[in-house]
Amino acid sequence: MSYITRKAKIEDILSITNIYNEGIEDRIATLETRVRDIDEMKEWLTTRGERYKVVVIEDSQGIVRGWASINVFNSRCCYSGVGDVSIYIERNMRGKGLGKGILNYLIEIAKEQDFHKLILSTFESNEIGKRLYKSTGFREVGTYINQGILDGKFVNITIMEKLL
Repeated sequence: MSYITRKAKIEDILSITNIYNEGIEDRIATLETRVRDIDEMKEWLTTRGERYKVVVIEDSQGIVRGWASINVFNSRCCYSGVGDVSIYIERNMRGKGLGKGILNYLIEIAKEQDFHKLILSTFESNEIGKRLYKSTGFREVGTYINQGILDGKFVNITIMEKLL
């Protein structure tokens, strides 16, 4: 099957919301624990700054299978060239190469938006994710120990970066 990457549209919000909620429920990609509703996600999509793009990957039937975004890393102007990355792939489509495709597309969008660096945070235990990020040129910077709490347990968070 072939896949297409493109910038997200408001019509994608149901798919984006469902995929994000799968990531929250699966406890492998985020410290968030509260699932989101469509109205929250619609506001998130429509109130982003112009540089902070959301992209999707869809199959040949036009079904969105994943999304990624460039987010504000820090609001101080000295960090305006640094973007924080989020990426979520539909549960039953993980491990099929979609993550690499959408992440490479997001990197190109980041360059077009004059970012000089992308960063991301991932669970230290997320070996599959770290392999994906390394395959697209990210490197591990370090690990925060006991950075967050998920389901009553401390979680270590690995920070990764890619210079553009």
